Amino acid sequence: MTDQLAEKKIPGYRQFWFWFVFGPLLFIIVLCGILVFVAFKNSDDVVTDNYYKVGRMINQTLAQDEKAVELGLLAKIKIDQLTGDVLVSLTGNHSFPKQMLLFLDNPAKANKDQRILLTELAAGEYRGELSAPIEYSWYISLVPESDASRRKEAEWLLTGQIDLAKTTETSLQSRAQPSSQSLPAK
Repeated sequence: MTDQLAEKKIPGYRQFWFWFVFGPLLFIIVLCGILVFVAFKNSDDVVTDNYYKVGRMINQTLAQDEKAVELGLLAKIKIDQLTGDVLVSLTGNHSFPKQMLLFLDNPAKANKDQRILLTELAAGEYRGELSAPIEYSWYISLVPESDASRRKEAEWLLTGQIDLAKTTETSLQSRAQPSSQSLPAK
């Protein structure tokens, strides 16, 4: 009988059955807390929060695309991953500014996006430098502005994509232009 009294006086947290029942529950609660923290810390930047504003900006972008087609603009881009040089060759029926901006947008992480100020080397030839090494796929935009805040007011816009796992060169063109028009006939 003294054994039963002694067993009843042991605190609950020292009992085997307490840990057998509540141990996995406590573990799951802590694990859920960690997973929620990691999910919020590493959230995806791809989703647009303001659909209305993006929808309104499409009209401006379409006007930029149509102007690029009207001027017959095409750009060839070459990225040297060893030196970080970005060379742009621009052709079209237009005089080009001394400086332009090239936007490299990462499809998954907005904090990896880069703005490259291109300076004119010769007529239609520009050079800039990457601020950090890049790899894999990127969306590219070229605008005839030297101020990033004026990107949406630019006269024209050329866009494209590059997958650096496959190539270091790509062509940029207007989205209003069919892709077959950008390739010269062989």
